[in-house]
Amino acid sequence: MKKLRHLKPAGEAVFKDSYTTKARELLEAYSPGMQREIAVVGVPLSKASISHSGASFAPTTIREALQSYTTYSGEEGMEIADRIIDFGDIYMNPTDVTQNQERITEGLTDVFATETAGNWMILGGDHSISYSSIKAFAEKKTVGVIQFDAHHDLRNTEDGGPTNGTPFRRLLEDSIIRGENLTQIGIRDFTNSGAYDEYAKEQSVTVYTMADVDRLSLNQILEIEIQRLAKVVDVIYLSVDMDVLDQAFAPGCPAIGPGGMDSKTLLKGILFASHYEKVQAMDIVEIDPTIDFRNMTSRIAAYVMLQFIKGKRMDDGGGTQKGL
Repeated sequence: MKKLRHLKPAGEAVFKDSYTTKARELLEAYSPGMQREIAVVGVPLSKASISHSGASFAPTTIREALQSYTTYSGEEGMEIADRIIDFGDIYMNPTDVTQNQERITEGLTDVFATETAGNWMILGGDHSISYSSIKAFAEKKTVGVIQFDAHHDLRNTEDGGPTNGTPFRRLLEDSIIRGENLTQIGIRDFTNSGAYDEYAKEQSVTVYTMADVDRLSLNQILEIEIQRLAKVVDVIYLSVDMDVLDQAFAPGCPAIGPGGMDSKTLLKGILFASHYEKVQAMDIVEIDPTIDFRNMTSRIAAYVMLQFIKGKRMDDGGGTQKGL
C-alpha cells in the first residue's frame, strides 16, 4: 500500500516553529509526587450566576488562549521554562448548585493539601466559586483577599441564595475572612446599591472605586494594601473578576459596563502584586465564552496568568517586596 504523505493526527496539523514554545505547552497534567512552583485548577460552575452565563466553559477557553502567547518575556529577557501543574477541572453536578459549591470546597481542599505547589491559579466559573475556593484556601491559614471587581458581591442570600453576587458576604458572615482583611479595587459607579456600600463600611472592608484607581494608580493602591495585609495575614489571595475591565476590553463578561479599567492597567497590577511572597493564590472569574468576541476576554485572562507566573519567576524583580 502506498504511504500516505503529509498527514498528522486530527488537530495536530498545525505550524510549529522549532525556536518557539507556546505558553499552553507549560501545562502538565498532575500526578502524585509532583512538585512545582505553580499549579492550576479549573472550576467550571456558572449555574449560580444571577444573569445568563456560560462561564462554565471558561476554564477550557482560557487554557486554549495560552496558545496565543509564547513563553519568552522580551521585557525581562527571560524564558519561562518550568512546567505548570494542571489538576484539571472539578466535576460539576448538572443541577445542584449548592452541592457543587460544597464539592468545590472539598475538591480544592484536597488539591491544596497535596502541597504540590507554592502558588495557585483557579480558573472559574462565575464569582460564586470564590467562596468555596477561599474557604478551602483558608482552612489552615489566615487569608487576606484583594478583589478586582466592578461589584461589591456583598448581596444578601435571602433574595436568591448563594449566587455569584454573594461570595464575599458569605465569607464574612461565615467568619472565613475578616472585613478588614478584604480589599475591593475597581468598584464602579452606578453598579452597586447604597445598602451594600454601607454594609462594606460596617464590616470594615477597604473599598477603592475606579475614581480612586484613576487618582492614585493601581500599583500604588496595591503597594499600600499588600503591605497592610501582610502584617496581619498569613497569605494573600487575588480574586480577579474580569468585569473590573471596561466593556471595550472584556466583551465576554456577563455584566459588562463602561468606566472600568483598561487591560494594561490590570496586567501591570497583577505583575506588581505577584512579586510579593505572601500573594500565593489567584482566581479568574466571570468570563462567558459564548458571548465573547474573538476570545478577547479569555486572551486577557491567559495574559493575567502569564503575568502572575512571570512575577513569581523573576529572580529579584520585586526587590524587597518579595519578602512580604
